[in-house]
Amino acid sequence: MAHRTLHEAPSLTINYDYIHDWLQLHWQGNLDDASAMEGALKLLELLRQEKCSKVLNDNTHISGLWADAARWGGEVFFPQLYEAGCRYFAWVHSPERYSQLSAELAMQHTSAGIIFMTFHDVATAAEWLQRMQP
Repeated sequence: MAHRTLHEAPSLTINYDYIHDWLQLHWQGNLDDASAMEGALKLLELLRQEKCSKVLNDNTHISGLWADAARWGGEVFFPQLYEAGCRYFAWVHSPERYSQLSAELAMQHTSAGIIFMTFHDVATAAEWLQRMQP
């Protein structure tokens, strides 16, 4: 896979995929509101820097409830992400139910204009994202 690591922290690694022109997020560990918000702001910065319109958000290795960050994401963060150029957001759910609920909450609380799709595996999410036109 042709990618470059743009950000690496204990809870989040963000790679830029050259072949598909998207940012891929790999979350890990027990996520809380502070780490979710910090990672989201890093994503916003890097999306502006790379000027791409697609995000592959992999939550398969996280747990935890981050409902306040989810509400903030829906109301504040996703509109900013849309303004920065994001149009498609493939969200791979965590197998852990509390994280799934937090993700669903974030998507329910936004009218940003980004097209969201949720998935249970990265391969299916990547397939969908490849079909979307920037």
